[in-house]
Amino acid sequence: MGKLRFSSAREVFEAFPTLGEDLMLEPNADSPFHYLQILRGSDTPEDGVTFSAYVLDRRETVWWACQCLRLLIPGVETRDPALRAAEDWVYAPDEDKRLAALRLGTEEDRQRPTTWLSLAAGWSGGNIAPPGVPGVVPSPPHYTARAVRIAVLSALALVPARDRAEKLGRCLDGALHMMREPRETA
Repeated sequence: MGKLRFSSAREVFEAFPTLGEDLMLEPNADSPFHYLQILRGSDTPEDGVTFSAYVLDRRETVWWACQCLRLLIPGVETRDPALRAAEDWVYAPDEDKRLAALRLGTEEDRQRPTTWLSLAAGWSGGNIAPPGVPGVVPSPPHYTARAVRIAVLSALALVPARDRAEKLGRCLDGALHMMREPRETA
């Protein structure tokens, strides 16, 4: 997908003031890749989910979250229309697919992690006003990140405790892979 759009963790916090509400750690001048590595190895690696949701662009963060939920909820791909709607938008991020994901997300049970994936895709941009409401309600920039955070953390809560750390680590490794720390060239 795209190239990482921030050169430091501090830039991510500056771009998204809500990240400071969701993640109580101080930002620093480390690259986002290194900052996520620090979070992954911390006493609260779940904070890495929050940071990943904000640092990746909207399409990448929805894709990453879809992959996390496939890992965290066995068999989810065979039965969940909300997951399919989010993935459909990732594959072809057009307005019709975004609106379909938004509609599904607003109609589904918000206790289900996949509903939040659908909302994350639906809130990725454009007008988020309900049908029939006049005017345009633009999607706030942090809505996708917050929906992804809820989706992944609520799915993680469903994982048996004995497997949680390993599966969380795999999710964070996926985000690190997507971020691909640029190599220095001579």
